[in-house]
Amino acid sequence: MAENTADSPGLAALTALAARYDPIGFGAALVRAGASLAGQPAPVARAAVDYCVRSGQAGLTSMLRAAGLVPAEPAVAGDRRHGDPAYRDNSWFALCLRQHQLFAEQLRALSSAAVLDPTTRRKVDFAVEQVIAAAAPANFVVSNPSVLRRAFDTGGQSLVRGMANMVRDLATNDGQPRQVPSDGLRVGTELATSPGKVVYRNRLIELIQYAPATDTVHETPMLFSPPWINKYYVMDLAPGRSLVEWAVRHGHTCFAISYRNPDQSMRDLGMADYLREGPLAALEVIREITGSPSANVVALCLGGTLATATSAWLAARGEPGVNSLTLMNTLLDFTEPGPLGVFTDAAAVANLATVMDDDGYLPAQTMKATFDVLRPAELVWNYVVDGWLMGAEPASFDMLAWNADSTRMPATMHTEYLTACYVENRLALGKMELAGERLDLGDIEHDSYVITAEADHIAPWTGVYASARLLGGAVRFVLSNSGHIAGVVNPPSPKSRHWFADLPTLPEEPAQWRADAVERRTSWWEDWTPWIAAHAGARVALPGVGSATYPPLSDAPGEYVFG
Repeated sequence: MAENTADSPGLAALTALAARYDPIGFGAALVRAGASLAGQPAPVARAAVDYCVRSGQAGLTSMLRAAGLVPAEPAVAGDRRHGDPAYRDNSWFALCLRQHQLFAEQLRALSSAAVLDPTTRRKVDFAVEQVIAAAAPANFVVSNPSVLRRAFDTGGQSLVRGMANMVRDLATNDGQPRQVPSDGLRVGTELATSPGKVVYRNRLIELIQYAPATDTVHETPMLFSPPWINKYYVMDLAPGRSLVEWAVRHGHTCFAISYRNPDQSMRDLGMADYLREGPLAALEVIREITGSPSANVVALCLGGTLATATSAWLAARGEPGVNSLTLMNTLLDFTEPGPLGVFTDAAAVANLATVMDDDGYLPAQTMKATFDVLRPAELVWNYVVDGWLMGAEPASFDMLAWNADSTRMPATMHTEYLTACYVENRLALGKMELAGERLDLGDIEHDSYVITAEADHIAPWTGVYASARLLGGAVRFVLSNSGHIAGVVNPPSPKSRHWFADLPTLPEEPAQWRADAVERRTSWWEDWTPWIAAHAGARVALPGVGSATYPPLSDAPGEYVFG
């Protein structure tokens, strides 16, 4: 009965209407879930009655606690924003937290009861978690003791400032709460400060060559391949937190690609253009400047996917260029896409292509908002509370400043990438063709260092593990603590740790590898340093900065980073 209702003509019309205003398809998914539940009136009614009974019991318990007739209960597990002792000791706030817990349980139970296909299931579950995060007691003045306490202490001024912040953000920040101050850390001053020169520029990239910091350098240079969803300087974030700076200080001649922020004129650029005008062009310039036939490529996320495709492309042609790969939080096998799978099914990708048709690109704010809602409590509601309820200004933080510095995505490239990788998984299956070559990851014969993060919500570490097993050559697989970006910006500190298993080959199952892995209480940077040195050759005299063919054009960080 549920399936017949879900496939009715009326529902199809509603689904089409929802898709017009909701390209990802959340509205259509929720309509299907509602239709499925409508076909199960008995269990839905029982769940509703159960919820009402338990909610009433919670209210009665709260009144008895307020009268001192029952003791306080232990704090209910939840996110850290409910860590205020009042959620345990005060009957009103304890009731708010308990009611939210019951609401969350009920919503998840109803979602689970709906009969849905896997794609719709992911979308409904994702939407449910967004509603639960939005409904948390911490997000409202009357149910957040910290907000009320601050309002009392400031004579209500904190609420006035919060309202002003909300109006400002609605008008000037696409309706999103600010994560960093608008006049905070600056690129070229506090961020992306490693000295160097732009030695090459085309319509897509600038290539930066960094100034040496040692008397001699390894003979094999290093190329940093960043993602172009954000600016390149996550790899050169800030002094003491820059992987570029770390590599330069350890005697490597370093280059980095800085992608241009695409506009409408670049709408037709595809993945083959990014291959030719990105890593391949950079490797050719590096070869001419240094005389080295190949480079050690250090790549992150989408930049790692393209760097690996570049290596496979060169292998297919029997040409040098890549001496080793260091892949950071990079998916090559997209069987396990994590939460991003909600946004990357075939229908959603087709709808996104239609959305991008007018402008020729996906707006930067859309990309940022997508990544923010993957962690709504930390990246959305946390700043609603601090900025809009408590009237606080956000603090300067280098990783959040970089995260806010998003870029647009060319329509053709973005659609092609999502289709080829997320929808059809061509790279992992050996079916991807770029610039006239079919790419086979097994043809890659050089060594690779694959680093991933245990709390990565964009590239799940088990998916990265499956990707590493596709590579030819020896693979050193390392698991770091922290998340997608903090796992990369990981200078040595007391909190740093990583896991490594000294095995001849990677086992088929990641759980087996994890069982054999040993924890090391150091940053993965310190594990990588001797590995990359062993792949960088002997120490030689310093190369020049640029060459007669590629003279320096401007100081780092260049021009494209400001676009």
